[in-house]
Amino acid sequence: MTLSQLALTVLLLGGLGLVAHWLGVSAIPAYLLAGLLLGPHEPRVTSLITPSEVTEFVAELGIVFLLFFLGLEFSLGRLSRSGRHVGFGGAVDLLTNTAVGLIVGVAAFGLSFGALILAAAVYVSSSAITVKGLIDFRRLADEETDLVLAILLFEDIAIAFALGFAATGGGSTASTLGTVAKAIAFIGVSLAAARWLTRPIDRVLDRLPREFFLLFTVGLLVGMAALAKELGLSEAIGALMAGVVLAETSVRAEIEERFFSFRDLFAALFFFVFGLSIDVGAFGRLGWLLALAVTLTILGKTAAGYFAGMVGGFTRRQSFNAGVALIAHGEFTIILAQLASGNAKISDSVQSDLIAFAGLYVLVTATVGVVLMKESKWIGRRLFRAPRLAAEQ
Repeated sequence: MTLSQLALTVLLLGGLGLVAHWLGVSAIPAYLLAGLLLGPHEPRVTSLITPSEVTEFVAELGIVFLLFFLGLEFSLGRLSRSGRHVGFGGAVDLLTNTAVGLIVGVAAFGLSFGALILAAAVYVSSSAITVKGLIDFRRLADEETDLVLAILLFEDIAIAFALGFAATGGGSTASTLGTVAKAIAFIGVSLAAARWLTRPIDRVLDRLPREFFLLFTVGLLVGMAALAKELGLSEAIGALMAGVVLAETSVRAEIEERFFSFRDLFAALFFFVFGLSIDVGAFGRLGWLLALAVTLTILGKTAAGYFAGMVGGFTRRQSFNAGVALIAHGEFTIILAQLASGNAKISDSVQSDLIAFAGLYVLVTATVGVVLMKESKWIGRRLFRAPRLAAEQ
């Protein structure tokens, strides 16, 4: 990628992102579309950029910053406050939508490792798109929003294990169990550090000049990402856990403020680079799978949120709103496919189908999910009529 190509890329990302903002939808599909347009696949008339070591490095930085910020949103205090909804709501969502994902995965790849990756990609909702929708549609004060955020928190915990599995799993039973054990140990040590090292980290950061404060934060982030990779896991787990460690510190808000622009820039470039790998020509053979996955996702997410909400004491309309808010898929689905594409234990054809499916699936669910989320209260009023008083009847 030359400087002129980079300039064109950033301008295109900005333009499509602005259009998405005007339309009231997530910018993630816009970034994927930019990569699709400029990538080496159809339509070739606009092909300009070919995936290379440079684009791979940019994508790696995008994963690191994106997962770091998701980790910053996680805190042990928040987990304890949302315990009731996290436990039941998260379990219902996990069981329902993992089953949905397995149906899609087995239909695509049979009983294989690729089916498990696809199941995880279908299971996990987009925290970034959902939270942005809650803000844009002024839903943060709604009672059912606590349930939505609790389920997203549960998904963040569950997907942390899947990240390492996608990158290195699929081999013998012993190697797979070894990967799971290392992931559990890494996450456990990180959570312990978040619990017990908060004050020492606070003292160190408070005494550092601002420029060294930034260097320390970047050093911790990149260091944990590199350590996870050295352990045979994924840099994504390391970045996520670096955010978790710093989420309990008193400087979390300052970190978010200072690194917010880095996250937006590199996240946009990450989705763009992934878009370069999407082959629209695959739609001909994956169209049926995409239709199946989107239909089951809408039904599965809505049903899981509705059931968890009803058991949790919410009204039928509130429970419906919670389920619809979880339909959009985005960053984790793309990241899982990206990590799986580098796993030598997965065949090239399966890798290609995973990438193509993930891109098209996110394009559809992110758009449909946001539209349904925006209109869910209107739909709910028509599906669940308010009971009339006996005198009126």
